[in-house]
Amino acid sequence: MTQLCDFIARWMGLIVLVVAAVSMLMPMSFTWIDTKTINPMLGVIMFGMGLTLSPKDFKIVLSRPKDILVGCLAQFTIMPLLAWMLTLAFSLPKELALGVILVGCCPGGTASNVITYLAKGDLALSVGMTACSTLLAPFLTPLLVWMMAGTMVNVDTLGMLLSIVYVVIAPIVVGLLCQRFMPKATKTVTPYLPAFSSLAIALTVGIVVSHNAERLLVGGLIVILVVMLHNLLGLSLGFLIGRLLRLQKPKCVALSIEVGMQNSGLASSLAVMHFAAYPLATIPGAIFSVWHNISGALAARMFQRKSTSDIL
Repeated sequence: MTQLCDFIARWMGLIVLVVAAVSMLMPMSFTWIDTKTINPMLGVIMFGMGLTLSPKDFKIVLSRPKDILVGCLAQFTIMPLLAWMLTLAFSLPKELALGVILVGCCPGGTASNVITYLAKGDLALSVGMTACSTLLAPFLTPLLVWMMAGTMVNVDTLGMLLSIVYVVIAPIVVGLLCQRFMPKATKTVTPYLPAFSSLAIALTVGIVVSHNAERLLVGGLIVILVVMLHNLLGLSLGFLIGRLLRLQKPKCVALSIEVGMQNSGLASSLAVMHFAAYPLATIPGAIFSVWHNISGALAARMFQRKSTSDIL
């Protein structure tokens, strides 16, 4: 069973890609699942994140405040600004522009820690950044969405804040409490969490894509290009900022991956909950979920090779 879970976690990008392709070509495979199930699934993923976090992960924020501050500033400035500029540069329709901006304003993705580990980056910094950006998300994500998209649509900032607390923060807190008061049970299930999260993310992508397959076929190529550019520019600028600040290579790698990989599942969830009048707003989050796992795996391999060549 452990080997199967390792296989699923390792090939997460491919699994998500296959699910996306199947849901696009055969929408009926997932249309029977209501989009309302996205929120509980995201909550379960966040609960799993809470099970894997420990008090020492939060101590990193206090012991390395400069690194965490740089990382969070980069996270909540680079990706929102890139999203806004790309929507203008490609003249995206309002619905798709909203979806891209939602992705850009979300905290770091849950898979970034695994990718950072594979890339031989600073794992402690990656975990600290993920934890910190996630805790800041209830306040910064609604504010940034309002700033970037408030002229296009009505943004319920308070409602979004409460939604993020409900879907993201509360499950993480419950996971931390379970870890504190049920350590044996937590240790038993922890090895299976990466695989479970991978399957939950893949299912989320399948639901979103299948329910919007026809719309995606109409304007799919341009939004795919925008999403790819958004992610690749985030990865590149995150690494570049680390270099400009003369950070060590592992820190630059962690910064690159944390900035470039977003919690796109949260973006799709917020689109479903708060922007139901704009169904296409869920699409960029679904595409980002597929693409950033692929680009993250490729980036990890590239960073691995560079680290090996540096040693040689």
